[in-house]
Amino acid sequence: MQNPNRNTAVDTIRTASLIGICVVNVTFLGLPVEVTMVPPVGTADQIAAFFVEALFQSKFFVLFSFLFGWGIHVQQQSAARAGVSFGARYARRLIGLAGLGCLHAVLVFTGDILLIYALMGVLIWPLRGLSAQTLLRIAYAMIPVAAICLTGLAVALTDQTVPVVGPSLGGSFIEATRARLIDWPQTLGFLLLFQGALAFGAFAMGLAAGKAQFFAPGSAGRTALARRIPWYLVVGIPLNLAYAASMSGIIPANREVWSLAGFVGIALAGPMLAAVYLHLLVVLNDRIRLPAILVTAGQNSLTTYVLQGIIAGFVFGGYGLGLFGQIGLAGLVPLGLAIAVVAILVTGAIARRSGRGPLESVLRRLTYL
Repeated sequence: MQNPNRNTAVDTIRTASLIGICVVNVTFLGLPVEVTMVPPVGTADQIAAFFVEALFQSKFFVLFSFLFGWGIHVQQQSAARAGVSFGARYARRLIGLAGLGCLHAVLVFTGDILLIYALMGVLIWPLRGLSAQTLLRIAYAMIPVAAICLTGLAVALTDQTVPVVGPSLGGSFIEATRARLIDWPQTLGFLLLFQGALAFGAFAMGLAAGKAQFFAPGSAGRTALARRIPWYLVVGIPLNLAYAASMSGIIPANREVWSLAGFVGIALAGPMLAAVYLHLLVVLNDRIRLPAILVTAGQNSLTTYVLQGIIAGFVFGGYGLGLFGQIGLAGLVPLGLAIAVVAILVTGAIARRSGRGPLESVLRRLTYL
């Protein structure tokens, strides 16, 4: 059963993050890769792309990663209370997460983050004993690292031709699986460059938050974050708008310097707006209690995350509704929201009935033997 003393702010943030992640991911689940690699055509689709990239992309992923880092501290404390080796538990958990990530990438969605989390979880392990202040400095240091990675990625994408169309995600399940197998190595490399440094920085920040008891009412961390919000808005909003303008084609491709600056700026812009969302969600949780089914879905975020892709596969695949490539970005935004809500409600209902989500049960068995 779920812990009745669990901090519900964490689950509220996870639920919101899952919605944001789904809105971003549905584009890559519902459109051919050659379409997602170029700016959208048409005013409605361009506005939709601008909206998603300004408010969602690289924000909720960072927020979700922050909570993963926070969870490492919680698991370490739990192992200490139980008098067992945290290293053994942690290793089994990462192995289980990596295995689930590989299956998820091949069978559901090549943009999987579970394997990346397992890899970053290995890298953060040697830092677990550092102080909160040192971890914060490491997190901040990841911003220029992310900017360098993004610059390299932009150069690589400039020299790359649009891939030849092969097996389609809109075909049968076998055809879609073949398409994912072909695309996965390239997508994994892209994600490591695009998200890896920011994910690692968010892990370090979350681990620091756990050590500093960030989620405790009136904590020094919450107070410090509240003071910084105006600065994050003043700096972060223009940077996020510049990123969205670059990605949605508002900044013409021939303005290479401005386009590159807007793209690379997400290394700072994404974490800043994620911090604003973190503050707002913590304040919201203090004032409003979400329905239990939504909190439960947040507690079982692994199942919710994977279920989003499964539902999207049915919507877009030839083995389901066959809508792959048939809906523009303007239609994919509300559809992404709908898929997220359905996955949340289904996971919440299952977990409330059985105690936890199916994938949480699998990962828990692997972790605790």
